[in-house]
Amino acid sequence: MKEKLIRFMQGRYGVDQLSKFLLIVGLAIILISAFFGGHVAGMICYVLGWVVLIYCYFRTFSRNVSKRYAENQTFLTRTYRVRSFFQRQKSLWAQRKNYHIYTCPSCKQKIRIPRGKGRIEVRCPKCGTTFIKKS
Repeated sequence: MKEKLIRFMQGRYGVDQLSKFLLIVGLAIILISAFFGGHVAGMICYVLGWVVLIYCYFRTFSRNVSKRYAENQTFLTRTYRVRSFFQRQKSLWAQRKNYHIYTCPSCKQKIRIPRGKGRIEVRCPKCGTTFIKKS
């Protein structure tokens, strides 16, 4: 069975970031349509959600690899700022266990100070302003 699946997927594009995004959006739209019940808006959301899911699977099983790759690259370039913002927030959140992260009062530069050093004088590497903070 596994061999049949492997043979079927040969030459197919497969799952990429755009396909994952479309899958999540399609499922979310279908779930939102459940809250509208039998109203016209609910039916429109339901159909729209299924259209997005069908397009997601069309992309996954497509044999036109170069076109799917170009679509994914366009998606990645247009969503770069949003993805990098969340990646920075995730990184800052992971560092909060070992470091305090302060912002310089004059230039707003973020400064990372190790925890457990007591009250220290912090010097901004960008503008040279010094201020006292507890680490």
